[in-house]
Amino acid sequence: MSFQYAFSRPTSGHEEEIALIESYLQAGYAGLQLKWNQYTPYLHNPEQFIARWGQPEGIASALITGGTLLDDESKNQLRQLYSFAEKVGSEIIVYCHAISRKDIQSDQIAKYASIFEEMGKEAKQHGLQLSLHHHYDQPLMYREDFDIFFDEIKDASSVGLTVDTAHLVKSGIYDVAEVIRSFAPYINNFHMKDFAHGDYQILGHGEIDFKPIFEAVKQIGYNGWISADEESGGSVSQGLQECIAFMKSGLGE
Repeated sequence: MSFQYAFSRPTSGHEEEIALIESYLQAGYAGLQLKWNQYTPYLHNPEQFIARWGQPEGIASALITGGTLLDDESKNQLRQLYSFAEKVGSEIIVYCHAISRKDIQSDQIAKYASIFEEMGKEAKQHGLQLSLHHHYDQPLMYREDFDIFFDEIKDASSVGLTVDTAHLVKSGIYDVAEVIRSFAPYINNFHMKDFAHGDYQILGHGEIDFKPIFEAVKQIGYNGWISADEESGGSVSQGLQECIAFMKSGLGE
């Protein structure tokens, strides 16, 4: 069994951005999952993105974005991103549903599912996968929210799930392996991230027990993207090196 390893990390300033983009392949990753500010300057001009960075393998394998999808403006923004993603060779749009969990009731989560499925079908027309990133204080926060949302999905091929280990734990869902097994048909991306004392940590530096998580990933026969989502504030080089070593060791590669 082999996996596609990716790396994702916020960058502050030009030097960190260059270090990230020039180092990920050498560090052993197959792709980057770009944060919002790393690609939006080129959103209206994908040719400029290509001219700036070239077309190394996986440079924009996934684009991380967010919004509400509750009005035409939000939907059109996502459609614009589909066009950009298609031109720069992306595979996945990772979508954070930017609505506070405190502001909604459970029945609203079910309504969001049909909207997300609609936009997922449009993504497929562009050769893309739309993947919902559950998140602390967003609609899919509690364990029951997952059941409500995915019970409404009619076409599983139109809706993906990005499992984020740290956001599950931060939200009080400690049995990450159970979530992986229960929603295996939808999972098309992982964000591996450690957590301790209320803060994100470099993989292996926090308190999350990854052994059952890695076992569950292998148990479901997953062979897609697994990204280190490095938001600890450490250096680019440290994150690149330590995260891939941790993932490969834990997954038996």
